[in-house]
Amino acid sequence: MGGIQISDTTMKQIARSGDSSLTFKGKLEIAKLLDRLGLSVIEVEGLGSSRADALRIKSLASAVRESVLAVPVELSAESVERTWEALKEAVHPRLQVAAPVSTVQMEYLSHKKPEVMLADIGETVAACAALTADVEFIAEDATRADRAFLKSAVEQAIASGAGTVTLCDSTGTMLGGEFAAFVESCLEEIPALAEVTMGVAVNNTMAMADACSIAALQAGAREVKVCTAGDDAASLSTIAQIITAREELFGGPCCLHTVELRRIVSQIVWLCSTRRNKTSPFDDGVQDVAPELELSFGDGVADVLKAAREMGYDLNSEDGQAVWEAVQDVLKHKERVGSRELDAIIASVALQVPPTYQVESYVINSGNDISAMAHLKISRNGEVAEGVSLGDGPIDAAFLAIEQITHHHYELDDFQIRAVTEGHEAMGETVVRLLSGGKLYSGRGISMDIVGSSIQAYVNALNKIAYEEAES
Repeated sequence: MGGIQISDTTMKQIARSGDSSLTFKGKLEIAKLLDRLGLSVIEVEGLGSSRADALRIKSLASAVRESVLAVPVELSAESVERTWEALKEAVHPRLQVAAPVSTVQMEYLSHKKPEVMLADIGETVAACAALTADVEFIAEDATRADRAFLKSAVEQAIASGAGTVTLCDSTGTMLGGEFAAFVESCLEEIPALAEVTMGVAVNNTMAMADACSIAALQAGAREVKVCTAGDDAASLSTIAQIITAREELFGGPCCLHTVELRRIVSQIVWLCSTRRNKTSPFDDGVQDVAPELELSFGDGVADVLKAAREMGYDLNSEDGQAVWEAVQDVLKHKERVGSRELDAIIASVALQVPPTYQVESYVINSGNDISAMAHLKISRNGEVAEGVSLGDGPIDAAFLAIEQITHHHYELDDFQIRAVTEGHEAMGETVVRLLSGGKLYSGRGISMDIVGSSIQAYVNALNKIAYEEAES
């Protein structure tokens, strides 16, 4: 990529802050928007202990087609292997090795001596380089590091296979001129930096991240870390506008599709600013948007399984065959099957199981001046349990009552309602997708009562979860 490379850290920042209700589906949507914008690199949070993390990265790898998808690893061979297993299907995968290089962070955060840290950097970068040609070393707190050690760490990383080296002002206490001087001195003292792409990352502690990043790019850095939503790093909008307006100062144009910049940034800011109501399984980010895909008559079982994976489902061969047959039946009457129809088909025919939970009865009270209340009776293997809950609306209250009965909260990945028939006595269809243990489970309900169809759909998905948990 020519000119300055821009690396977006929005999803990392959101994960680090822990104050957003950004859902699995919301993360996919943000990745697609950033990819469409033309970001050089899209950075996401790394693997945790949950199986859902591997599914998240695999899904992002399928969604991002143009940008580099960068995922951090811990300083261990096991972390490298696990992360690569989830990332390897990406079109442009990058592994990131981040390590503190200042004495204070090495001792108090990592509890390691300099010689041990150097060895860990070399071994981890080498393990990453054995799997992919695109490896980034991130020198955290580089501005407070001992210069001799910083030089050794950077040279070790480059010798081990790092093609990008990012120097961080993690405290964000430098002014623009100071950070530019730091970058220039590093380029002079560490000749190996001229052989790789040198990047910078500046914390916005003193609201100087934009100024410091621009100064660093003028001093010779070629990649900059930004944030689309949030204030912990340089602003994507500001950096892009400056580079576009004065590209002669930076050795090339901005890599972004600037015509779409304002619209896409606004969408991402809206997605990242959602907050989950503490009493509700819903959040503002539940959207009436499905992945853009279509299946036609010539597509086989493999195409159906691939489409399902892109939507987040992990179907076995038996369910894949059943879904394909159902798709073929639909294609007898129309030319294309879209993602909404495929979602409903999967909910209807995949992983059909004996019902662990059955709805016995429900009573919903709602009005414009009272809180919605749901009273449900649900049986589990013949034993009836009751749940009573208030909610933001009748469906919200019903779902909370189900959680009260099951004593478990599952992330609501998607919720769809549509009319099946027209007229005064129209039938409504609801599809609910729940996330459990890193897998998606969808349930479908049909009723003239939209609350009833929603309860059916939730319980249908719940039965699939219960069945797999019992089998395992």
